[in-house]
Amino acid sequence: MTTPFTAAEIASEGIKPEEYEEIVKRLGRHPNKAELGMFGVMWSEHCCYKNSRPLLKQFPTTGEKILVGPGENAGVVDLGDGLRLAFKIESHNHPSAVEPFQGAATGVGGILRDIFTMGARPIAILNSLRFGNLQDARNRRIFAGVVEGISHYGNSVGVPTVGGEIYFDNAYNGNPLVNAMALGLMETEEIVKSGAKGLGNPVLYVGSTTGRDGMGGASFASAELTDKSMDDRPAVQVGDPFLEKSLIEACLEAFKTGAVVAAQDMGAAGITCSTSEMAAKGGVGIELDLDKIPVRETGMVPYEYLLSESQERMLFVAASGREGELIEIFHRWGLQAVVAGRVIAEPIVRILFKGEIAAEIPAAALADNTPIYHRELLTEPPEYAQKAQLWQDSTIPIPESYNEILLKLLDSPSIASKRWVYRQYDHQVQNNTVILPGGADAAVIRVRPLGANPANSRRGVAATTDCNPRYVYLDPYNGAKLAVAEAARNLSCVGADPIAVTDNLNFGSPENSIGYWQLATACQGIAEACREMNTPVTGGNVSLYNETVDAAGSPQSIYPTPVIGMVGLVPDIGQICGQGWQKAGDLIYLLGFSLPTIGASEYLAVIHGLVTGKPPVIDFELERKVQAACRWGIRAGWVKSAHDCAEGGLATALAECCISGQLGAEIDLSWQHQGRFDAVLFGELASCIIVSVSSENRQDWEEYLKTQLGDYWQITGKVSEKSENLRIFDRDKQPAIDVSLETIQQVWSKAIERRL
Repeated sequence: MTTPFTAAEIASEGIKPEEYEEIVKRLGRHPNKAELGMFGVMWSEHCCYKNSRPLLKQFPTTGEKILVGPGENAGVVDLGDGLRLAFKIESHNHPSAVEPFQGAATGVGGILRDIFTMGARPIAILNSLRFGNLQDARNRRIFAGVVEGISHYGNSVGVPTVGGEIYFDNAYNGNPLVNAMALGLMETEEIVKSGAKGLGNPVLYVGSTTGRDGMGGASFASAELTDKSMDDRPAVQVGDPFLEKSLIEACLEAFKTGAVVAAQDMGAAGITCSTSEMAAKGGVGIELDLDKIPVRETGMVPYEYLLSESQERMLFVAASGREGELIEIFHRWGLQAVVAGRVIAEPIVRILFKGEIAAEIPAAALADNTPIYHRELLTEPPEYAQKAQLWQDSTIPIPESYNEILLKLLDSPSIASKRWVYRQYDHQVQNNTVILPGGADAAVIRVRPLGANPANSRRGVAATTDCNPRYVYLDPYNGAKLAVAEAARNLSCVGADPIAVTDNLNFGSPENSIGYWQLATACQGIAEACREMNTPVTGGNVSLYNETVDAAGSPQSIYPTPVIGMVGLVPDIGQICGQGWQKAGDLIYLLGFSLPTIGASEYLAVIHGLVTGKPPVIDFELERKVQAACRWGIRAGWVKSAHDCAEGGLATALAECCISGQLGAEIDLSWQHQGRFDAVLFGELASCIIVSVSSENRQDWEEYLKTQLGDYWQITGKVSEKSENLRIFDRDKQPAIDVSLETIQQVWSKAIERRL
């Protein structure tokens, strides 16, 4: 058979020559143009995880509270008392690079649809963002556009944006990371699944109309960014949050009728993805007539229908005879709703157009029986990582002024206040936000059954997103473990029990030996850490090929960034705390404090311009004990504030506690005899939490610590009664740091604005 496509045409769909041969084998013939496009999007990394699927199998995915794990639109966990939480994280990196506003906005819209497709009402949004250096005008434009897009969609749809994280680094110049996480509370008795079933059941298209926007978005997301990527703007979707609000209400109302057999969001790959995945999961087929699809553009051909990623669209399988009931609901909400197809016995996706078959492909060939690459793993770390392991802190000088170092770290955009960002978000809509952004290490949301009185609801959910990409770059295995541990630690700092994880694996090309080593070893670390912390993975997203091509034609990868989204249960929202000091005279303790390391630290990168050294080493037994002690202290009413000691080290964390509480502190570190003193102040470590405790609870608290932590705790100071300074005394009991709260806050609060 003569191939009907040139090599360039095949490559333009993201299909490799050997993959095209596999397509021909699966079909027993050459594909037509529409079918080639369908394979192109479904066999992209974004949809089929052909490089990562073998690695994801090692993740723990089951547990006592896990109701739905990987494979559905979102994971679902049991919160007790009949409450069930759906949650997931996904990326919109490449769209945000070429069209920041719409790229970020539709990322929010997409993750919300994953939540309410399960039958859950969205209750919160978080995001994990990475941008390049703000000294570059393009990076500033991307940053401002992404923030505006997130705020536009979230604010308009009426779901609060309650937390997240933001880093800035040259590694993300031109290739930002925009990871959106959403949480939702189940409203339907049955969790809505996506597998089609019931031969003859009608297939409904509901929501918005179909256009040419977002064409081939899944393939676009699975390719490197180049100077020509701006030409791919049609691959970026355009969202309508007001229409999505109607879609939320219509879908939840429809699900409650019991007439919806299965539902699937039309996200990446649009009609192609929804039809093939629903058919494959149900072990049946779907026949769909494109002439029935509501469109907003004329002259569209099957290829365009099938690859469009127009937003706010869903595909339902309805119970036979009840389709009219569902159509009436959607029409009442001002949305499109038509019977566009039916469930068939033959396990294929059959697409009709103008009375003829436009495409006919086995559903499994698109959704299940896809290429899988088992790549060879490097037998030893690459040269850059080996050099980092050998680095010694003796090569850098002892600083002359610790005050100056602290202020420079607080001025670093990755550490500085993110108020410029979160003040643009409506974080209190729905009236369930218990802790406002910036006030604690994790977000806390009240959860209650629909219609319940907020005053009578005590249960809450905490959520966070975490990853230190510098750690993962230098040591992917340990860096990934640290990301899981920090996420759990941040939940524990507000009094929540960590439950489960959704991850977003942002990496460079797996076809590069170093890129694959980073991905594979980071996955090993995540798997081990999730088992250690008893936080199974319920799903997530893989985003590879996060690279830009420089002027010389060489790909430059981002730092490997496996973002950990984690949720935790708050049994009583009256037993939580934030990170700020609460009262003058309270005692300050360090839980789990050990010798910090300068390697891989913010201090080393910002002050000395070096990205090298070893990240901290984690002891999971100690980590679990420290987190348990913090949670116990909060629930006993002893612990008044808690804050994870992370980027910037102990001195930076103490300054953040002062800023949040608007109180100074007197800290005595004369007991710390090991290592360089700049490492004690600014080095970084795992398993360390700073807490403040009322003096009247000192005896009970310390007796508990002796039994729970042994020697791994230290009383180190108190919240100032008279001074508004942060004073830290060295081994000679001399003030190593003595800076006013006013100075600290001025530097920290305006760092990002000064760069815009």
